[in-house]
Amino acid sequence: MSDFWRGRRVLVTGHTGFKGSWLCRALHLLGASVTGIALDPRPGPSAFAAMEVGPVLEADHRIDIRDAAAVAQAVRGARPEVVLHLAAQAFVGDGYRDPRGTFATNLGGTVAVLEAMRGLAGLRAAVIVTSDKVYANDSAGRAFTEEDRLGGIDPYSASKAAAELAVASWRGSFADELPPIATARAGNVIGGGDFGTERLVPDLVRAMVAGKTLMLRRPDATRPFQHVLDVLRGYLTLAERLATGGAPAAINLGPRDGEWSVRGLLQHWETATGMRVDWQAVEGPVMEESKRLALDSSLAGRALGWAPLLDTPRAIAATASWYAAWQRGEAMAAVTDAAIRAAFAPQAVAA
Repeated sequence: MSDFWRGRRVLVTGHTGFKGSWLCRALHLLGASVTGIALDPRPGPSAFAAMEVGPVLEADHRIDIRDAAAVAQAVRGARPEVVLHLAAQAFVGDGYRDPRGTFATNLGGTVAVLEAMRGLAGLRAAVIVTSDKVYANDSAGRAFTEEDRLGGIDPYSASKAAAELAVASWRGSFADELPPIATARAGNVIGGGDFGTERLVPDLVRAMVAGKTLMLRRPDATRPFQHVLDVLRGYLTLAERLATGGAPAAINLGPRDGEWSVRGLLQHWETATGMRVDWQAVEGPVMEESKRLALDSSLAGRALGWAPLLDTPRAIAATASWYAAWQRGEAMAAVTDAAIRAAFAPQAVAA
């Protein structure tokens, strides 16, 4: 990373979430002034609390991203130079349980942010975070490129694909009123501090802490697992390129070594921790999900010079190490900052 971020006013939506918390600490170390817009963290442990994100923020707005008027007021009050929109309903299972709310958040919330940015003086770039699940997936295993057809059968995936269409529409319809905008498509992000429900690593950590058997929906399903800091490096590099010289309208961010099976991730977790994972497959019907998912990230390499630093086994080991430190009661802000310094150029972050 360059010194582009030093002194930069940055707005992050979804800053109380897993990725948002890591992102705010990274931006702080890079010297940015960060304003956040999000709901309160979910009850229970959270990355936001564990990493002590609140003190590094210039402003912390607790706003529902669907509230267009409140979003517009907060965005304009922050006077951002860069917007990073992460706020979302991010759970596939919640999409099935509340499809209307999922579309309202993921599509309607994105539209609220796009509208709030129109005509905003000083705004130089915006990155809208969607998902690797935006593609029409036939589970054939072919790695998707940015030119592939958008789709999504389940409500979460479809709502993120709809957000992609909204971004393209606003970019084409209101180009004179908006900064350069791109979407970033990444998913299956692992790393310390994720306490979400119906996600593999958080479910694994909860089961091991409680001494219970981990229940798996699809142990042989494959996903492009990757570490949170590699993904965030992609988001920030994309934003910087948009602001300083241009970048593609959409970018895939996937792992170095392709997709791994759920079973394979658990085997590497056992290797990293020296602890056996007790698991069994769920009996009976499970929610519909793609069996295979893979991304082609070659465009990110060519256009941004981005490449993951961690292969999947090292990403798993780093994730397990964070949770082990958390269980020991260590100061997780310091643990997190050390990981960020290791992932970003040493000269770019504060000592």
